Amino acid sequence: MTELSADLLKRYECNGFKFPDRDYYDRHVVFDHVVRMDGATQRERFEAVARTLRDLLCQRWVHTAETYDKKNPKQVYYLSMEFLIGRSLINNIINLGVDKFVREDLRSDPRQDWKAVMETEPDAGLGNGGLGRLAACFIDSLATLQIPAIGYGLRYDYGIFRQEIADGQQIEHPDPWLNRPDPWEVNRAGEAVTVSLASKFELRNGQIVPRIGTSSSLLGVPYDRPVVGYGGRTINTLRLWKAATPSDFDFSEFSQGDFFGAVSNQVMAESITRVLYPDDSTPRGRSLRFLQEYFLVRCSLADIVARFRRRGNDWAALPDKVAIQLNDTHPAMAVPELMRILLDEAKLGWDQSWELTVRTLAYTNHTLLPEALEKWSVALFEALLPRHLEIIYEINRRFLDFVRLKHPGDDGKLAKVSLIEEKPERKVCMAHLAIVGAHSTNGVAAIHSELLRTTTVADFADLFPKRFNNKTNGVTPRRWLLLANPDLARLITDAIGDAWVTDLNLLRKLDPLATDAEFGKKFLAAKHGAKVHFCRWIKSAAGVTLNPETLFDVQIKRIHEYKRQLLNALQIVVWYNRLRNNPKLDVPPRTILFAGKAAPAYYLAKVIIKLIANIGRVVNADPVSRGKLQVEFLPNYSCTLAEHLIPAADVSEQISTAGYEASGTSNMKFMMNGALTLGTRDGANIEIAEEAGEENAFMFGLSAEQVINNRGWYRPQWHYENEPETRAALDLIFANHFSADEPGIFEPIRETLLTKGDYYMHLADLRAYVQAQQNVMAVYARRQSWAQKAILNVARSGKFSSDRTISEYARDIWNAERVVVE
Repeated sequence: MTELSADLLKRYECNGFKFPDRDYYDRHVVFDHVVRMDGATQRERFEAVARTLRDLLCQRWVHTAETYDKKNPKQVYYLSMEFLIGRSLINNIINLGVDKFVREDLRSDPRQDWKAVMETEPDAGLGNGGLGRLAACFIDSLATLQIPAIGYGLRYDYGIFRQEIADGQQIEHPDPWLNRPDPWEVNRAGEAVTVSLASKFELRNGQIVPRIGTSSSLLGVPYDRPVVGYGGRTINTLRLWKAATPSDFDFSEFSQGDFFGAVSNQVMAESITRVLYPDDSTPRGRSLRFLQEYFLVRCSLADIVARFRRRGNDWAALPDKVAIQLNDTHPAMAVPELMRILLDEAKLGWDQSWELTVRTLAYTNHTLLPEALEKWSVALFEALLPRHLEIIYEINRRFLDFVRLKHPGDDGKLAKVSLIEEKPERKVCMAHLAIVGAHSTNGVAAIHSELLRTTTVADFADLFPKRFNNKTNGVTPRRWLLLANPDLARLITDAIGDAWVTDLNLLRKLDPLATDAEFGKKFLAAKHGAKVHFCRWIKSAAGVTLNPETLFDVQIKRIHEYKRQLLNALQIVVWYNRLRNNPKLDVPPRTILFAGKAAPAYYLAKVIIKLIANIGRVVNADPVSRGKLQVEFLPNYSCTLAEHLIPAADVSEQISTAGYEASGTSNMKFMMNGALTLGTRDGANIEIAEEAGEENAFMFGLSAEQVINNRGWYRPQWHYENEPETRAALDLIFANHFSADEPGIFEPIRETLLTKGDYYMHLADLRAYVQAQQNVMAVYARRQSWAQKAILNVARSGKFSSDRTISEYARDIWNAERVVVE
């Protein structure tokens, strides 16, 4: 970790910013919690450390905002339903460069356990997967690059859920990450936003339902969190909205004995920000998701416009002062909402309003899956947002007139590109709305952007060819290397200096060291140290015992058929059968680790978790495989778990069906930490292999083009009938070898693979995948050769810094420039 530099100290002091006195920590322990120093809990000590650090950064935070108001630069506003920021304490310490200062301050407390303090902070329940982690990396890079920016999201009470694995089953529990005061957030109740709806909500038969024809309003209460750029020069803001009601207590109803009715409005309002991604398999769940997305957009745009006007700007300057980035389709309602503001509040004409809207908004697409390109019922808009529906209809009318000019007489084209889907139910196509209403639509990896243009929304790319572009994702090296892997970071810094922390391309200087035997030994020692650390941590956190002397093969992702955790499970069974047939088989001992959450309503994903857990239970206990093959499903995947696990990984599993993964970011984190990619030619895997060199990765399987071309004739039964190891693996599963006490529990997997056509082509890629695994083990057995490949992966990971990605967004999409906070 970095130490407090004289330059940083001087910079703070010369600008009037003083470090807190050494007894600030003591004061926060005693006076915030009214306890003696020797009686404080670890949680109370954590809050004291966090508040001491916030005392340090708060003046710089205020000054950053004041600088933006004074200089009135173009500012970026990043709207996202997720920000998977993880823990903030150690990240802020690293980015401020005050590790030594904080450690010395804590010496006044002899009972302080530094590691216990770190572990006391919960992961913020603000995200679930790659979308949210990308947003967190982006706001880190925006602050580090000193680009004026604010992130906007929702302040979820319980996040997604806390995952328990009980007898192989996923059990969902609330994640009460806010059950204690969060020391980082600041309640800005004075800046609350009113959110008007055309319906009022009431409780009927225990369910919250809209009463059409009666309007209502909510409040969006902002909570601000600091986003500390590396070096502490710029501290931007993440603003999160909590839903409330203007009147949270009805005294008359309470007086009449209706105790629940007295607070029911507050309960119903707060439901909007209760959890991330409520189950949308029911009409009530879809209504809640719809409200969440509008609530985020309404509150955020009101705040953006207020800032814009407060700085004395004319409406015509909106695109020159404001850049709004929509992170996926969730915030696509920004299109009609910004039009409503310009038409109804600013009283501008349609043409000017539309020009300003398009030039201000930009859209990032994160998926090629049709079901993930959101569509909302017209009936929902009619009940809750009729004015927005009027605006959408008018946008669509004018847009279809434009299409008719381009393609006269082509009614089929009109139906395909219309913002309104007519059958089987009238719906608004949110991805279409975002593309039409934004000046830029970008994909997040080269192949993803190409497939987006040529397949998913090809008609729109034909209509607006200049709007489409690629911005390959990236991750912040501050959290994912400097913080997560201190031994490797120290080794790199000793070899090439520390400038790589803000210019990851400098890792190329490691290239010549890949063949240096001494550096290779140190590199392997750092990897082994990370494994030992992870084994200790996961034993303490989850009770899982691992062997750090084995090859760590890791797949950590949201559980979904296209991500193909099932393919990984099948190859494990193939290797298990090989060991059963030949107990003396000479293979390096392997530990295969899974982690990830399945959506509560996604039944098959939960069955896949159950299969993996059951395979692990049998394989880990069988004498023929014990010591050679261990399989574990690690519960409750989180940012913190990833920070501990990724540095320990040897193999990065990136095995999605080609053409379905937009980019991925875990693949970049693994590469940056010296894991070798075992993957399909999908998402950013292609670019990773290009950068590292194909010889330093293990690529296999069908290409995206082959997947598309094989759809018409692919028969998974052929592989079952003609590939003995495939048939033996499936037969073992379906003979209940891994479910002796629950016969038939894996029938849904049989149906998916052999009856319903194996849509994600697991069996098509299984044999090539097993061979790739064999190649991995052969190279791993040659430790120096493995070290060389791993070092080259680290050395060539510079492209995948989020600093590079954000620089491209700022240059090509936002036209935003660096602003120095003096």
